[in-house]
Amino acid sequence: MEIIRYAELKALPWRNGGGVTREVARHPRTPSVQTARQSTAPDNAWDWRISIAEVSKAGAFSAFAGMERVLTVIDGELLLLSVDGAEHPLEKYRPFRFSGDAESAGALPTGDIRDLNVITRNGSFKGYTSIIELSKKRAHPVFAGQFGILLQGQATVSPGAADGAASGAAAPEPAPEAQRVELNRYDAVVGADTASPEILGRGFLAVVSIDPAEPGTD
Repeated sequence: MEIIRYAELKALPWRNGGGVTREVARHPRTPSVQTARQSTAPDNAWDWRISIAEVSKAGAFSAFAGMERVLTVIDGELLLLSVDGAEHPLEKYRPFRFSGDAESAGALPTGDIRDLNVITRNGSFKGYTSIIELSKKRAHPVFAGQFGILLQGQATVSPGAADGAASGAAAPEPAPEAQRVELNRYDAVVGADTASPEILGRGFLAVVSIDPAEPGTD
């Protein structure tokens, strides 16, 4: 079971100097992922990336040619996003998809925000972000190709059954307390299809899914 601790991620300046980003994961990984040198890595060094950005002032967003973005406000009330001149008010926990080729900028009518960014290369991968409310009674599994990021509240994660639940079987009982690992805010759980991690608690979770693109799609 793999947990990416937010507190251990390095804060890096945007390429255009307009904000700070902490990279959660990318594919393929490069030697510079955990160093400041990653901020200058060329766009073609990865095919998808998940990151959390702090936005404290209005200004232009970096462009990502040949990519698609899904942006979700995860802290703060509102981001007024301009995409090729069209304004889109983005409220908290409402994912918004747009082209990385577009000229984009953000305004902060209600103050600072933090956002979750999922960026994928067109024709290679497709990214999705879903916001779910956690339960203390029914654990939420995180499968291969997914990342579960705790946005708010208190939660623990434990490894699931080695072979998963049998088809049609009743939902498994939550893991014993001794097997659970506490999550802090913005920690990310890496999914797996064998012994899929299961998250239990109260609050909100972002589930990021990275799927291979359909052949012939952009």
